[in-house]
Amino acid sequence: MNKTYPQRMCIVCHQMFEKRDLVRVVKSNDSTFCVDTTGKMGGRGAYVCKNSECHQKLKKTKALNKAFKCLVPNEIYEELEKKCKTQN
Repeated sequence: MNKTYPQRMCIVCHQMFEKRDLVRVVKSNDSTFCVDTTGKMGGRGAYVCKNSECHQKLKKTKALNKAFKCLVPNEIYEELEKKCKTQN
């Protein structure tokens, strides 16, 4: 019997991927942002695929600002890019 994994959409390319193949950025209740490597942190989450083109477009369009409807610090964009490079 094959196990099905939850699907999530990348906020940049709008393609569906398995949750474990994406990187999650979380806005916690106290309005702090962090890159969630476990995928289980509490708070509002947005998912980005590990494609380098998506990361370039993410930074250029500030897609996290649109997803969270507030200003996301540049450090989060940089941390997200570093984590995805190390995971590939």
